Amino acid sequence: MKRLLLAVCALVGTANAQSQALNEVELNIFNTIVNQSVEIGYEHFIDQDQSVGVDLLINDRFSYYGQNKKEGKFKQFNTNAIAVNYSFYFGGKEGEHASGFYAQPFLKYRFGDYEHDVEIAKSVYQRQTVDMNAFILGVGAGYKLVKNDAFTVSPFVNIGRNFSQEVSDEFMGVELNAGINIGYRF
Repeated sequence: MKRLLLAVCALVGTANAQSQALNEVELNIFNTIVNQSVEIGYEHFIDQDQSVGVDLLINDRFSYYGQNKKEGKFKQFNTNAIAVNYSFYFGGKEGEHASGFYAQPFLKYRFGDYEHDVEIAKSVYQRQTVDMNAFILGVGAGYKLVKNDAFTVSPFVNIGRNFSQEVSDEFMGVELNAGINIGYRF
Protein backbone atom coordinates (compact mmCIF):
# COMPACT_ATOMS: atom_id res chain seq x y z
CA MET A 1 0.00 0.00 0.00
CA LYS A 2 2.83 2.40 0.87
CA ARG A 3 4.50 1.68 -2.48
CA LEU A 4 1.28 2.38 -4.35
CA LEU A 5 0.80 5.64 -2.45
CA LEU A 6 4.42 6.69 -3.13
CA ALA A 7 4.03 5.83 -6.82
CA VAL A 8 0.84 7.90 -7.09
CA CYS A 9 2.47 10.85 -5.28
CA ALA A 10 5.52 10.65 -7.58
CA LEU A 11 3.26 10.51 -10.64
CA VAL A 12 1.20 13.50 -9.49
CA GLY A 13 4.38 15.45 -8.64
CA THR A 14 5.81 14.71 -12.08
CA ALA A 15 2.57 15.75 -13.79
CA ASN A 16 2.50 19.03 -11.82
CA ALA A 17 6.12 19.75 -12.73
CA GLN A 18 5.30 19.19 -16.40
CA SER A 19 2.12 21.31 -16.41
CA GLN A 20 3.39 24.77 -17.21
CA ALA A 21 1.40 27.61 -18.67
CA LEU A 22 1.19 27.36 -22.45
CA ASN A 23 -0.38 30.74 -23.27
CA GLU A 24 0.26 34.36 -22.41
CA VAL A 25 -1.67 37.59 -22.94
CA GLU A 26 0.21 40.86 -22.75
CA LEU A 27 -0.20 44.62 -22.93
CA ASN A 28 2.49 47.08 -24.03
CA ILE A 29 2.03 49.46 -21.11
CA PHE A 30 4.84 51.82 -22.26
CA ASN A 31 3.23 52.70 -25.60
CA THR A 32 -0.18 53.00 -23.98
CA ILE A 33 1.23 55.74 -21.77
CA VAL A 34 3.55 57.44 -24.29
CA ASN A 35 1.64 57.09 -27.59
CA GLN A 36 -1.93 56.63 -26.39
CA SER A 37 -1.99 53.43 -28.45
CA VAL A 38 -3.15 50.01 -27.34
CA GLU A 39 -0.95 47.04 -28.17
CA ILE A 40 -2.30 43.72 -26.95
CA GLY A 41 -0.72 40.39 -27.72
CA TYR A 42 -1.20 36.67 -27.42
CA GLU A 43 1.68 34.20 -27.24
CA HIS A 44 1.48 30.39 -27.44
CA PHE A 45 4.50 28.42 -26.23
CA ILE A 46 5.34 25.52 -28.51
CA ASP A 47 8.47 24.48 -26.63
CA GLN A 48 10.59 25.38 -23.59
CA ASP A 49 12.34 28.09 -25.60
CA GLN A 50 10.04 28.93 -28.55
CA SER A 51 6.68 30.57 -29.09
CA VAL A 52 4.40 31.98 -31.77
CA GLY A 53 2.39 35.11 -31.23
CA VAL A 54 0.01 37.65 -32.66
CA ASP A 55 -0.32 41.32 -31.70
CA LEU A 56 -3.15 43.77 -32.35
CA LEU A 57 -2.09 47.42 -32.42
CA ILE A 58 -4.88 49.99 -32.12
CA ASN A 59 -3.92 53.59 -33.00
CA ASP A 60 -0.58 52.31 -34.31
CA ARG A 61 1.92 55.01 -35.21
CA PHE A 62 5.08 55.18 -37.26
CA SER A 63 7.87 54.99 -34.66
CA TYR A 64 7.27 57.79 -32.15
CA TYR A 65 5.98 60.53 -34.42
CA GLY A 66 3.64 62.77 -32.48
CA GLN A 67 0.14 63.96 -33.19
CA ASN A 68 -1.13 67.53 -33.04
CA LYS A 69 -4.64 69.00 -33.36
CA LYS A 70 -3.60 72.66 -33.85
CA GLU A 71 -4.37 74.35 -37.16
CA GLY A 72 -1.27 74.49 -39.33
CA LYS A 73 0.48 71.82 -37.27
CA PHE A 74 -2.20 69.15 -37.61
CA LYS A 75 -0.87 65.56 -37.57
CA GLN A 76 -3.21 62.60 -37.02
CA PHE A 77 -2.63 58.85 -37.40
CA ASN A 78 -5.76 56.82 -38.24
CA THR A 79 -3.98 53.48 -38.32
CA ASN A 80 -4.20 50.02 -36.84
CA ALA A 81 -1.99 46.99 -37.37
CA ILE A 82 -1.72 43.26 -36.85
CA ALA A 83 1.59 41.45 -36.40
CA VAL A 84 2.65 37.81 -36.19
CA ASN A 85 5.94 36.72 -34.63
CA TYR A 86 8.09 33.73 -33.71
CA SER A 87 10.19 34.06 -30.54
CA PHE A 88 13.40 32.24 -29.62
CA TYR A 89 14.36 32.38 -25.91
CA PHE A 90 17.94 32.09 -24.62
CA GLY A 91 19.29 31.53 -21.13
CA GLY A 92 16.21 31.63 -18.94
CA LYS A 93 16.15 30.18 -15.43
CA GLU A 94 16.04 26.43 -15.11
CA GLY A 95 12.43 25.27 -14.88
CA GLU A 96 11.00 28.51 -16.27
CA HIS A 97 10.08 28.17 -19.90
CA ALA A 98 10.22 31.09 -22.30
CA SER A 99 12.21 33.45 -20.10
CA GLY A 100 15.44 35.40 -20.39
CA PHE A 101 16.73 37.04 -23.55
CA TYR A 102 14.80 36.52 -26.77
CA ALA A 103 14.98 37.30 -30.48
CA GLN A 104 11.77 37.72 -32.44
CA PRO A 105 11.39 37.95 -36.22
CA PHE A 106 7.99 39.41 -37.15
CA LEU A 107 5.71 40.34 -40.02
CA LYS A 108 3.35 43.27 -39.52
CA TYR A 109 0.58 44.75 -41.66
CA ARG A 110 -0.44 48.34 -40.94
CA PHE A 111 -3.61 49.79 -42.46
CA GLY A 112 -5.19 53.23 -42.37
CA ASP A 113 -3.98 56.72 -43.17
CA TYR A 114 -2.02 59.68 -41.84
CA GLU A 115 -3.35 63.24 -42.18
CA HIS A 116 -1.26 66.38 -41.82
CA ASP A 117 -1.30 70.05 -42.77
CA VAL A 118 0.91 71.38 -45.54
CA GLU A 119 1.49 75.11 -46.00
CA ILE A 120 0.55 76.05 -49.58
CA ALA A 121 0.82 79.82 -49.08
CA LYS A 122 1.72 82.14 -46.20
CA SER A 123 -0.48 80.95 -43.28
CA VAL A 124 -2.69 78.95 -45.68
CA TYR A 125 -2.76 75.24 -45.00
CA GLN A 126 -4.16 72.28 -46.86
CA ARG A 127 -4.78 68.89 -45.30
CA GLN A 128 -2.99 65.98 -47.03
CA THR A 129 -3.61 62.28 -46.53
CA VAL A 130 -0.95 59.56 -46.78
CA ASP A 131 -2.03 55.94 -47.31
CA MET A 132 -0.29 53.98 -44.52
CA ASN A 133 -1.16 50.48 -45.78
CA ALA A 134 2.12 48.57 -45.68
CA PHE A 135 3.82 45.30 -44.88
CA ILE A 136 6.65 45.57 -42.39
CA LEU A 137 9.29 42.87 -41.95
CA GLY A 138 11.50 43.10 -38.92
CA VAL A 139 13.23 41.65 -35.91
CA GLY A 140 12.98 42.41 -32.23
CA ALA A 141 14.94 41.59 -29.10
CA GLY A 142 14.15 41.81 -25.43
CA TYR A 143 14.31 40.22 -22.02
CA LYS A 144 11.39 38.45 -20.34
CA LEU A 145 11.21 38.28 -16.54
CA VAL A 146 8.84 35.58 -15.26
CA LYS A 147 7.36 35.30 -11.76
CA ASN A 148 5.80 31.98 -10.69
CA ASP A 149 5.25 31.04 -14.36
CA ALA A 150 2.28 33.41 -14.30
CA PHE A 151 3.25 37.10 -14.44
CA THR A 152 5.76 38.56 -16.90
CA VAL A 153 7.51 41.85 -17.57
CA SER A 154 9.32 42.22 -20.87
CA PRO A 155 11.21 45.29 -22.12
CA PHE A 156 11.91 45.09 -25.87
CA VAL A 157 13.03 46.95 -28.98
CA ASN A 158 12.06 46.26 -32.62
CA ILE A 159 13.39 47.44 -35.95
CA GLY A 160 11.43 46.91 -39.14
CA ARG A 161 11.60 47.62 -42.86
CA ASN A 162 8.52 49.27 -44.33
CA PHE A 163 7.57 48.09 -47.85
CA SER A 164 5.42 51.06 -48.91
CA GLN A 165 6.94 53.74 -51.10
CA GLU A 166 4.32 56.29 -50.03
CA VAL A 167 5.11 55.73 -46.32
CA SER A 168 8.86 55.77 -47.02
CA ASP A 169 8.52 59.08 -48.87
CA GLU A 170 6.63 60.68 -45.96
CA PHE A 171 8.69 59.23 -43.09
CA MET A 172 11.48 56.74 -43.88
CA GLY A 173 11.85 53.07 -44.83
CA VAL A 174 13.09 51.86 -41.44
CA GLU A 175 11.10 52.22 -38.24
CA LEU A 176 11.95 51.66 -34.57
CA ASN A 177 9.58 50.62 -31.82
CA ALA A 178 10.17 49.83 -28.17
CA GLY A 179 8.06 49.07 -25.17
CA ILE A 180 7.44 47.17 -21.97
CA ASN A 181 4.97 44.30 -22.08
CA ILE A 182 3.15 43.25 -18.93
CA GLY A 183 1.75 39.74 -19.29
CA TYR A 184 -0.16 36.93 -17.65
CA ARG A 185 0.27 33.22 -18.43
CA PHE A 186 -2.40 30.58 -18.25
